[in-house]
Amino acid sequence: MGLDINVLIADWSWLGEVPPGERVSRLRHAWYADETGLWDHDAPAIEGGWVWPQGPHSTSFAGYEFRGTLGSFKAHFWAGERWESVRDHADPSVRAGLDTLLLGLIWGGLDGEAEHIDPGFFCDDPAVTHGVLLARSPRSVRGLAEMWERVRLRLGGLRGAYDEHAAVPQGWVSDFDEFTGLLDDWGHVLSEAAWRGWGIVGLRE
Repeated sequence: MGLDINVLIADWSWLGEVPPGERVSRLRHAWYADETGLWDHDAPAIEGGWVWPQGPHSTSFAGYEFRGTLGSFKAHFWAGERWESVRDHADPSVRAGLDTLLLGLIWGGLDGEAEHIDPGFFCDDPAVTHGVLLARSPRSVRGLAEMWERVRLRLGGLRGAYDEHAAVPQGWVSDFDEFTGLLDDWGHVLSEAAWRGWGIVGLRE
């Protein structure tokens, strides 16, 4: 699991201006175009906040910096693992809500086979979409954002079960506050994308 992830929100109409086989490269080229002055290098590093590009694509996408992850996907992977340890001890309504939310974003599910890429918008060629870890359309984002709003106020009831069944002395997402902090960051991503009518893409760095 030694990989990093860049989580972006993106205007689907901007990506849709090019054919499906070119959409990932369009987003990647825009994201990595720092040598052309696309990014504000004088801005302080942000954790738990947005990074907006400058230049011609400044209104088309943005990146989110998750707190305490250093850009690593490991935190997201281990959040799913911790959830597996605690979910059987959660209130059924919270369990159903978090199952839906995490399956839609970062968790592979109990069988490890969950897909996090909506079909149709990007092409089906694995050589082209290699490195895309997450791709959710505006419609999917709206549903996930609504689920987050329903479940977030109930998360506090998980603390005792998490402390007993999922907390570890050290490691990624070792305690309940780290778990809920990561979920809260995902909530910010979902809320912003849903408000704009945009999609979400997670790119392997």
